[in-house]
Amino acid sequence: MKSIAVIGGGITGVTTAYALAKRGFAVTLFEKNRYAAMETSFANGGQLSASNAEVWNHWSTILKGLKWMLKSDAPLLVNPKPSWHKLSWFAEFIGNLPHYERNTIESTRLAISAREHLFAWAQTEGVDFDLKKEGILHIYRDKKGFDHAGEVSKMLAQGGLPRRAVTPVEMKAIEPTLAGDYYGGYFTESDSTGDIHKFTTGMANAAERLGVRCLYGQDVLSLHSNGTKAEVTAADGDGHETHYFDGLVVCAGVESRRFAAQLGDRVNIYPVKGYSITVNLPDAQSQAAAPTVSLLDDETKLVTSRLGVDRFRVAGTAEFNGYNKDIRADRIRPLVEWVNQCFPGINTRQVVPWAGLRPMMPNMMPRVGRGSASNVFYNTGHGHLGWTLSAVTADMVGGVVADNFVAHSLGITSAVIDLRVRPQP
Repeated sequence: MKSIAVIGGGITGVTTAYALAKRGFAVTLFEKNRYAAMETSFANGGQLSASNAEVWNHWSTILKGLKWMLKSDAPLLVNPKPSWHKLSWFAEFIGNLPHYERNTIESTRLAISAREHLFAWAQTEGVDFDLKKEGILHIYRDKKGFDHAGEVSKMLAQGGLPRRAVTPVEMKAIEPTLAGDYYGGYFTESDSTGDIHKFTTGMANAAERLGVRCLYGQDVLSLHSNGTKAEVTAADGDGHETHYFDGLVVCAGVESRRFAAQLGDRVNIYPVKGYSITVNLPDAQSQAAAPTVSLLDDETKLVTSRLGVDRFRVAGTAEFNGYNKDIRADRIRPLVEWVNQCFPGINTRQVVPWAGLRPMMPNMMPRVGRGSASNVFYNTGHGHLGWTLSAVTADMVGGVVADNFVAHSLGITSAVIDLRVRPQP
């Protein structure tokens, strides 16, 4: 039985450990926090949203970033202070503008495939994560945004996702609690929502039942591979220790760039901060006034999820400000104000703010596959679609790891595999 280390106990690390254990590997998962899913997988927007598969490599994104650069409460905020990391990332981001359509279609295909894995795993393992299959409604306040959504819908359709345009009257029928005036919307019935923290912790427990050794409170200091054996040096409160494995998979979110450099690879992930609020719904009036259908407001870049009876999650915004996890009041305030405007019947006295760092690649596509060393693999860089894509990329990298060791046992040199989902001929 081959031994594999998985670095990171967020959604991608836990699902990767589970997928590897299902394939018969002896898996050890390293996580620096005391529990799984305590960072970016703690309180995201909750959407399992193939309809949000559009990548950001578009000139409109760049223009908005420049326009909003000095506006502290803007949906997209770029700290103008330069760094080589930021400059190199944006240069590659611009270099991927020609691949906007192709990558959007591929992200859509991945998201659709991910649903099957995620729902099947949750059912098999009995994981309750406040799943709601009520669809996602994208809302638009003007013709320009609505027309752009129509162009995006064509790409989503090429990726296999149907969604339909709806009038303001139809929007009101889909989600009666939504207040305000809108030009129109797009509704994706097949999308859903859930609590990423509940799902990840449930899958971590399932992985342990399959024999995965979960080492929490282990701060990984360094990784090394000679192509045959892999080393993981980690510290806890009593010192540090080096562990030895046949291979390793890096699923460390925004820390993946640092670990990749130690392993001789370049994985140019940038940490893009997102914010959320969890609105507790303590009374019957607030519960009745909160939506059950998930929303995406394209103008404010906010998404919503109803988590059970008494919680309402609102999340979004993008902040390019380095490895900064500060929860800023001027970034949280617009989320609370949005709830007050769109759902005035909700009592917003009990609001829990949160911020997390999305691990984003410049092309907005996850880095899934083998590294330069034959026993090093990556499943990271999912950006704003980590929750949505996690199950399929975990299954994909599990397959690559298995194939790699089979090939090695047969004396075959395996090549680096391109795991992008391509249109069928």
